[in-house]
Amino acid sequence: MQNDHLPIAIIGGGPVGLAAAAHLAKKNLEFILFEAGTSVGQNFLSWGHIRVFSPWRYNIDKVAEELLMETNWTSPDKNTLPTGKELVDNYFVPLSNHPMIKPNIHLNTKVVSIGRKGLDKMKTANRASKPFSIKVEENGKIKYYEAKAVIDATGTWNQPNPIGSGGVFAEGEQELKDHIFYGIPDVKLKYLDRYKNKNIAVVGGGHSAINVLLDLEKVQKKYPQTQLNWILRKDSLERVYGGKEDDALKARGALGVRIQRLVDSGKLKVHTPFYIHKLTKKENRIQIEGDLNGKTKTIENIDEIVSNTGSRPDLDMIREVRIDLDSALESVFDLAELIDPNIHSCGTVRPHGEKELRHPEKDFYIVGSKSYGRAPTFLMATGYEQVRSVVAYLTGDIEAAEIVELNLPQTGVCSTNFSSKKPVEACC
Repeated sequence: MQNDHLPIAIIGGGPVGLAAAAHLAKKNLEFILFEAGTSVGQNFLSWGHIRVFSPWRYNIDKVAEELLMETNWTSPDKNTLPTGKELVDNYFVPLSNHPMIKPNIHLNTKVVSIGRKGLDKMKTANRASKPFSIKVEENGKIKYYEAKAVIDATGTWNQPNPIGSGGVFAEGEQELKDHIFYGIPDVKLKYLDRYKNKNIAVVGGGHSAINVLLDLEKVQKKYPQTQLNWILRKDSLERVYGGKEDDALKARGALGVRIQRLVDSGKLKVHTPFYIHKLTKKENRIQIEGDLNGKTKTIENIDEIVSNTGSRPDLDMIREVRIDLDSALESVFDLAELIDPNIHSCGTVRPHGEKELRHPEKDFYIVGSKSYGRAPTFLMATGYEQVRSVVAYLTGDIEAAEIVELNLPQTGVCSTNFSSKKPVEACC
């Protein structure tokens, strides 16, 4: 590798970025980690009240655990389900404070751009021999760092999709942003006054939307004037319910059981498949206009909207890096056929590592949920195996990089064709 005197740069202080730091630290390799937030795991804190559906044993990287066991860290019960905040407090922060990791972390540091020193994307001559130049805004000041390799683990959570049909903002969406929460608000405590006794629309068909609706159900029981609407684009609610009792992750399966029960209760109005085109304000309330089963439909008198329509990768900072992404998913190209939700219904994915994560830009890797682009099925355990393989390759251990193993729990819904009435072959 060129520029061996330089560190390896990790972008993002979430679980996968921290796992990369742990693997590099274990190999005594110099690295530097940039995190835009005031704490590692900043995005997790935004939904810290939510309990994840994977138990601790799937959420802790093995090498990170080895480092933590060298300290006075107490391992959580591997069979319990942590909240987002518990992941940060009991795992991310202790790992970031490890003496082999802490000196290399830069908080309050937003990466503005990444490229090759002195070269734009078009220049090829001697490109691989040039160090990466990383421009950051650190505590309000612009600084530049150099690195011999870059591992981009910035995720997608802070890049929410708009609620408008076609992946673009609906007319009026940006003007009414004060009435839209993009994410998973703590409706039972922090944001209770915002949602109690209001007419609320939750947009999206994934686990985030289900978590919000189930929390709002509890608000509704205490404040009966609370009205709930669920807007999603799915043509079948069965797909949304998932594997239920057949899901290997019981908590994930339970979400499907509980949301089906709420739908069947009649306390939740379901609008599907509904494609939002326009938001307008009328007498201080929102009218949502769109297409329902091919006909124009208006959902009236909405007070608040919660958007859970997924997220997308931020590609601006890597505009000058030669990357190879799938045109539809915006995922790393070689991963697309493994994770495309148009083909696969499940969250299980074939083992993959450094080879599948390569880009035309030598020694540059996108890992974690950002490597999946817009696909929604990423699990932390997948990212841990990704960085293990990438770090092995960067240290010259090609054999270890090529041997990838990934043991993910089955979802209970593993098929490749929802439109067919005949049974189809499982995809996993």
